[in-house]
Amino acid sequence: MPQQKSPLPSHGDKLAPVSFWVATDVHYLDKNLEDGGQAFQTYVSGGDGKMLPYSDEIAESLVYTAKQQRPKFLILSGDLTNNGERSSHEKLAAKLKRLEAQGTQVYVIPGNHDLFNPWARSFKGTRQVITDSISDSDFTKLYGDFGYNEALSRDQETLSYIVRAAPGLWLLMIDSSQYHHNREYGFPQTDGRIAASTLSWIDESVQLAAAEHASIVTVMHHNLLDHTSMPVSGFKLNNSQEALNTLRKNRLNLVLSGHIHMQDIRLEPAVPAEDPQAIPMYDIATSALAVNPHQYGSLSFDPLTGVLDYHTAAVDVEGWARASGSTDLNLLNFRAYAAKSFSQASYRKALASLKDSPFSSAQRHSMSEVMAELNLRYFAGTAGSSSKDIQQMPGYKLWEHTDDGFMSAYIQSMAMEKQPGNVALQMVLSKQ
Repeated sequence: MPQQKSPLPSHGDKLAPVSFWVATDVHYLDKNLEDGGQAFQTYVSGGDGKMLPYSDEIAESLVYTAKQQRPKFLILSGDLTNNGERSSHEKLAAKLKRLEAQGTQVYVIPGNHDLFNPWARSFKGTRQVITDSISDSDFTKLYGDFGYNEALSRDQETLSYIVRAAPGLWLLMIDSSQYHHNREYGFPQTDGRIAASTLSWIDESVQLAAAEHASIVTVMHHNLLDHTSMPVSGFKLNNSQEALNTLRKNRLNLVLSGHIHMQDIRLEPAVPAEDPQAIPMYDIATSALAVNPHQYGSLSFDPLTGVLDYHTAAVDVEGWARASGSTDLNLLNFRAYAAKSFSQASYRKALASLKDSPFSSAQRHSMSEVMAELNLRYFAGTAGSSSKDIQQMPGYKLWEHTDDGFMSAYIQSMAMEKQPGNVALQMVLSKQ
């Protein structure tokens, strides 16, 4: 049975529109865990585009941007830290306390990087050094003020909970990560699943919101729906159909997720009209805060009409850098710097994939330029609506006639036209 606070807290607030944010995959790394040396540089250059050298500044910029714009609350949907380092969790939690002191409530759930992670490391000179990670019980202590202490019900088996975030709007925060065997395996398990007991708990918890005829936004780290046409595993829930059925049964029609790092909105159309569960389902995968273009989802909700608006917005690193008196030109010109860094990394990966191809040097460079530009737009969520110019480039034509496996398929999948768009959505959130 779920743990429930009783009685339900009452509220007299007016049903007024509310603005809030969702950010995901912060991948925060405590600066004291890296010295900028060879081991750290090698780790960053071999990674997946995370801007780890500036993770502290990006997190500070999120706090700064929130102070300027005053969202009522911020959702962080997992992968709060690089690899679950205890000190990274502690430093991030301290920043979230400052954010709440500014008037923005924070709600968190863990991701696959955050708990029992045997890859927790510091970087000293030429060496990676094992550092402390945290457990699930540590997580609720460190982040108790960010959802767990306010929860109206908590799942006893996982770190899932349900909370009233605003009058007429509740959050169903689902822990979809599988981390209890990480230390046994020697690596963090990346795929996700909603446990059977948690699915039953969802059924019970939704009834709490139904008593107030409230709307619910569901949040999880892993994706409910496919966000790519590529045959890759580990992003969508292992039991996604079962989870979809449970959410539809409870008239929950919006999921906010992350994990895949790119910006993408997917719609699962309603099932046949004769089925009483026939409602369309949206899954918005917000791109990683740690990865270019370092953006979050900005949302507004009107509890009287049920209309919810979502659009992407970039964290204001440059504004924070100016306000804090930074002289670091990379930070003062962060958008250009981050885009160039991400583009160059994409270019190098494409060029490396073509190393043994029959193409000339000029052709390989032309093809790599296509990858660099297309990947920029793809992670920002704009490739599906603005890639016709790239499709006319000579390098793209070469990719179309290349059968080199993953990379050519990836290039063409990124350029596929996409409806609905990926950076904005207006929908009606179901009421309980």
